[in-house]
Amino acid sequence: MMLNKMRSFSFFIFLSFFFNTIHAKQIEVCSTCEVKTIKEAILLADNGDEIIIKSGVYKEHGVILINKSVKIIGIGNPIIDGENKETILKVKADNFSIEGLTIINVGQSYTKDFAAILVSKSSHFTIKNNILKDVFFGILIEKSKHGIVDNNKVSSHAIDQAGSGNGVHLWHCSNMQVSNNILHGLRDGIYFEFVKKSKIFNNKSYENLRYGLHFMFSNENEYFDNVFTKNGAGVAVMFSKFIKMYNNKFLDNWGSASYGLLLKEIYDADIEGNLFEQNTIGINVEGSNRINYKKNTFLRNGWAVKIVGACYENDFAQNNFMHNALDLSYNSKINSNKFDNNYWTDYSGYDLDKNGIGDVPYRPVKLFSYIVHKTPETIILLRSLFVDIINFSEKVSPVFTPDNLVDNNPLMKKINDTD
Repeated sequence: MMLNKMRSFSFFIFLSFFFNTIHAKQIEVCSTCEVKTIKEAILLADNGDEIIIKSGVYKEHGVILINKSVKIIGIGNPIIDGENKETILKVKADNFSIEGLTIINVGQSYTKDFAAILVSKSSHFTIKNNILKDVFFGILIEKSKHGIVDNNKVSSHAIDQAGSGNGVHLWHCSNMQVSNNILHGLRDGIYFEFVKKSKIFNNKSYENLRYGLHFMFSNENEYFDNVFTKNGAGVAVMFSKFIKMYNNKFLDNWGSASYGLLLKEIYDADIEGNLFEQNTIGINVEGSNRINYKKNTFLRNGWAVKIVGACYENDFAQNNFMHNALDLSYNSKINSNKFDNNYWTDYSGYDLDKNGIGDVPYRPVKLFSYIVHKTPETIILLRSLFVDIINFSEKVSPVFTPDNLVDNNPLMKKINDTD
């Protein structure tokens, strides 16, 4: 009996979906069409309809509310001009899509989060192939799930942090995909807060005022194949667990308080196959435990890795530390972190048995690194003979650096991507 009822219900759902699909209609919007505004098209639309916005400039004088499950498709690069007043598109619906639009001139406010596209309490939606210019916030999504933000270009002219917003901003969301977007000139390129089980990949986030990527209190997320270049302070990952970050590039993040990647209060994470090149600090780590760092390359940074404190049970294996001013800064005598089987360009040992592993262990923490941590001004002595002498003395008889912070199996050749 119950099985028959379930079959009847499933058949009813199928008929409803089929009926709605058959009766879905297209509504065209243009200056010479019967429907001339986007607001009018939404008013006339039913769930499942397509709204085709043709080439032209649309000034709708206020928020455009999308409260139906519709597909909005731009043809011929239609421009929606918000005239610097407030949010432009506000969506409160499930099963919608927005694509092919150019949205410009979002309002700016110090008290409200105005956005080119604001999505609230929605599920199963797609925002793709849009160009968003002169935004405060670009795409702002809150309390939503199962959404795709793909192949959008978001830009602005951020001058100060208080007067600027983020490119793609997610708050209290789950099962989201942010991919193939280009973001620049913003406060943060991508921002996650209380977001879980989501993926960020193939994005380019550069020349943003603060972070290329910034996320907090966000668990079980993956970040891969992104490029973060010339951002104010690089990428910040805070107060999160079960994170995977792999095959990303952190490039040219320079400044007195800058780094490629900041890790603060991160637990049980995998950081693998990333490139950290020409950053003031490759990775700045604080209060982060049980992280696997594997097959990353640290190239020509000021510090490759700077461990500020309270970091335990971390594993550094098969990483390349190449031509950094300082490979590792460590400010504690206590160490439970493991360094093994890494490649160090500063390693001057030998390999008599030709097995590819140095016969002499390598101590990556130099005494000079400890001195610079205590007195930053001493960095001007970096290439002096004095520095070589004190580093050698600490190597022979460790006093200030952890006795057991040693790579017992340093590699003679660098790790390649194919290894």
